[in-house]
Amino acid sequence: MKIFKFFVTQIFLRKAILGIGMILLLCMANYITFTAARSILSTFQGYQETNYINQEGVYIANLDPDSPMDMGFISENGTQAVYDYLNSNFDYAFYTDGFIVSIPNPDGMEISLGYMNEGYYNLKQFELSQGTDLDFNYQFDREIPVLIGKGLSKTYPVGSTIKMEESVLGRPITLKVQGVLKQNAYRSNYYALNSKTYYNFSILVPVNEEFLNHAAIDLTLNGLMDVAILGTTKEETADLGKVINDNLGLEFNFLSQQDNYDYFKEYYLHALKMICIITFVLLIVITCLSIWNAFVSVRSMLKDFTINLLVGLSDSKLKQIFYGYFGILSFLNLTAVFIITAFNRYGCWLRKDATFATYGLFGLIGMDWLAFLLVAVSDILIGVIVVESMLWKVKKIPISLGVLQ
Repeated sequence: MKIFKFFVTQIFLRKAILGIGMILLLCMANYITFTAARSILSTFQGYQETNYINQEGVYIANLDPDSPMDMGFISENGTQAVYDYLNSNFDYAFYTDGFIVSIPNPDGMEISLGYMNEGYYNLKQFELSQGTDLDFNYQFDREIPVLIGKGLSKTYPVGSTIKMEESVLGRPITLKVQGVLKQNAYRSNYYALNSKTYYNFSILVPVNEEFLNHAAIDLTLNGLMDVAILGTTKEETADLGKVINDNLGLEFNFLSQQDNYDYFKEYYLHALKMICIITFVLLIVITCLSIWNAFVSVRSMLKDFTINLLVGLSDSKLKQIFYGYFGILSFLNLTAVFIITAFNRYGCWLRKDATFATYGLFGLIGMDWLAFLLVAVSDILIGVIVVESMLWKVKKIPISLGVLQ
């Protein structure tokens, strides 16, 4: 233990600024590696999850960023005309979320409402932990069957009802819980695949043609922003775009999900390359600093190093000390990254942010733990490179060559 303490205080941390700087750089490298790994894993999940929409003949509506929106020109008659055209000429998948309501629950979360039609429900194929599939053949002036997230399942079990005084229908409605979504169920963004909305504190409401005919303009207009047209052609979507422009004054683009993938790759891969370059540079700097710091410290402490340590100190013992130090250092840095990540996850609960609140040990989910594993592997590789390089350098000191071998 005395030998280990000597190496830590007199060799690794003899120059405090260098030692602390190296620790901070390693922590930064760990966090950047963790963030990049988790982003890649989240993107991979996004690709898998959006496969339902990546089909031949499916085009997704997207408001042209250069299109001005004149709310004075947009009217309920205009949106109704667009939906009449949609219902007469296309099969389409309708989904929109972001409508927040206050419903009593033990966690005090603001609940997010999502609205979808049968076309979207059949495409997405939600996985349930309890209950049965939704029925879209209902009368909205009675009970509307809904799916809820895990966070609401204890308060509102399958078969229970939820009364809402205000709704997009402009009247009180009663929701009946038909099923409970699997824990941490989510929806990936079509355009940013690493971005997700979690459904733990959501209510998914089925909408049919009658529902849309009576819904407020906020719902119908928002629903057009990401509506997916099924089994169609580019020419037919151009006709739909003209109908939307004539009735709402808005310019819409209709892109396939593969187009969205290509757009995402163009920007995401560039950012990912920058992260990888920064991480690689940091690791090079950490390695060089570690080796140089140890080499300079050993040279400056050569007398003490020789008198107090080198007599009887084996190569294997020296290697154990070096690996032990970097093992402790990596553990402390991983712990710091873990605390930051857990605090960020828990922060969603503190902020009552229902769209990102997740369940798991310490609030962490599967991709968090896998990202930690990848960081641990990278730390092991860094440790091996640094330690073996340091040992090689130390052995090149003449006194080391005379004693260690």
